[in-house]
Amino acid sequence: MSTDTQEEDQGGGVSFEDRYGVTPAEADHDTLLRMIEDMFTEGLKTQLEPFPETDREFSKLLDDLRELDVNDLRQKLIISGWKLSPHGEDEMRCQECMYFLVHKRWCDLPELDLPAEPEWWCRLWRI
Repeated sequence: MSTDTQEEDQGGGVSFEDRYGVTPAEADHDTLLRMIEDMFTEGLKTQLEPFPETDREFSKLLDDLRELDVNDLRQKLIISGWKLSPHGEDEMRCQECMYFLVHKRWCDLPELDLPAEPEWWCRLWRI
């Protein structure tokens, strides 16, 4: 896959660099947040199911994420089941996840390594 393809966002094939002036790997916290929010505003759908119930299923998702190019933010969000709202009957959210760094508003799971808001969620959520 070419770099141009990897950097494309939801905005009709416009690269992150063209749209934001940086790639996801180069972006600061606020720019990454804006990239994520913009993709969802533009209709990004992510894979919320199946939720990984076993360590094997969880590890498979991590393996899939490790294979991605560092600038493939869109696929990272899709595979991880990223969501900009609490999830499920229990309203699970980043705030309670063991990987969420409250003061940095950041997901510290190495395979994600993204800014996150307390009310967001992904299917790699763990307590």
